[in-house]
Amino acid sequence: MNPLICPECGELDEAPAAGPSGEGLRCRFCGHARPLLRMPLFCVTGPSGTGKSTVGRLLVEALSDRYVVLEQDVLWVEGLRDDSYDHRPFRSTWLRTAAMIQQSGRPVVLFGTVVPPEFEPLPERVLFSRIHYLALTCDPEVLAARLRARPSWREWDEERIAEMLEYARWVEDTAAEMDPPVDLLDTTTSPPEETAKAVQRWVERVSQGA
Repeated sequence: MNPLICPECGELDEAPAAGPSGEGLRCRFCGHARPLLRMPLFCVTGPSGTGKSTVGRLLVEALSDRYVVLEQDVLWVEGLRDDSYDHRPFRSTWLRTAAMIQQSGRPVVLFGTVVPPEFEPLPERVLFSRIHYLALTCDPEVLAARLRARPSWREWDEERIAEMLEYARWVEDTAAEMDPPVDLLDTTTSPPEETAKAVQRWVERVSQGA
């Protein structure tokens, strides 16, 4: 099941290469070419407080016949957390997991904070035909109010809120310059149900060109 393990020689290839035709994978140890369903991955991202978790829950049923909707935070556990800026073990684990799931014939819609520089350079990126990114955004004052209203166990103090607001500005300012570019969707005044419909339309639209 692990897409990085060669079924011919049994080696774990953590830097796989696409097959000669661009489909499947070729083992760099024994040269064996094996089939692999390489599908697009859809990342719904953005700062905390923009509505990702709520929208994800609303879309599970709406997309369940064609896509698998998942949230990154379920794997934000001890052992996958690290202090590096790109959280490499966490990102790699999610790409491997999504690649296994897509072998069922349904692509993954992944909700969680991630930007192209954190996924695109990873060796596991070859497991997908393309990764599409949509960032939910929000007015800074509204975003700060949403974070302050969260339960205390989530530990959103003023310093952490300021850091998230800075991150939100960076995402909006650089979205068009990233590779690939990140689409933006403002959730400031939209009720969750309307945002969910907009995200669904985005997934369906980019799927046509995937």
